[in-house]
Amino acid sequence: MGRAYQNRKESMAKTAAAKSKVYSKYGRQIYVVAKQGGIDPVGNLQLRSLIDSAKKDQVPAHVIEKAIDKAKGGAGEDYAPAIYEGFGPGNCMVMVECLTDNPNRTIGEVRNCFTKTKCKLGAPGSVAHMFDHCAILRFAGEDEDAVLEALMMADVDVTDVEAEGGFITVFAPHTESYKAKQALLDAFPDLDFEVDEIQYLPQVSTTLSGDDDIALMEKFLDMLNDCDDVQNIYHNAEF
Repeated sequence: MGRAYQNRKESMAKTAAAKSKVYSKYGRQIYVVAKQGGIDPVGNLQLRSLIDSAKKDQVPAHVIEKAIDKAKGGAGEDYAPAIYEGFGPGNCMVMVECLTDNPNRTIGEVRNCFTKTKCKLGAPGSVAHMFDHCAILRFAGEDEDAVLEALMMADVDVTDVEAEGGFITVFAPHTESYKAKQALLDAFPDLDFEVDEIQYLPQVSTTLSGDDDIALMEKFLDMLNDCDDVQNIYHNAEF
């Protein structure tokens, strides 16, 4: 299941120039999660995980605090999640995860990215069935048996546990994310998660064989990353 999963999700922090976009997208996510589940990270595990991820991506504290304060006020935009699916260069499969306060604007921008790079926006469900919606927890360790036992004792539905290179990676259904994390912290209180994310992992990969497809894919991803509403991009392309 693990197969280079980090490469399946396109990072929006490739250059220093992209940092402000990263800050904006984290701010939006934190605002939405805090508004929906409460502003206290102790009681809102999703918010706590998001703040931890933001800090690891070097998002300034004032960006985090501003988003939480905005949620505390109860005013502001009403964002809703949206996922768009389609086929990219070389007929690879793509899923685009968004947060939007204007679905018409968002789908127009996403469709433009597909159209301008000779890609095809698909109907809902056209590629989602070829991705697994997984919680991924990765941390330093070698005893995968002890980790698996702790998760099973907490009645966590685990998909897979892998040990490689001094790290252990736990895969679980996305609905088990916070339960799995809490079970691990209860069993190993000093645990520091290198990865704590929910991702769409492709079940199969598509190799981009020609330079034209690779260049087109890079342009496609850059265009999507430039869209403010786009939060994450998942694909099964192998370069």
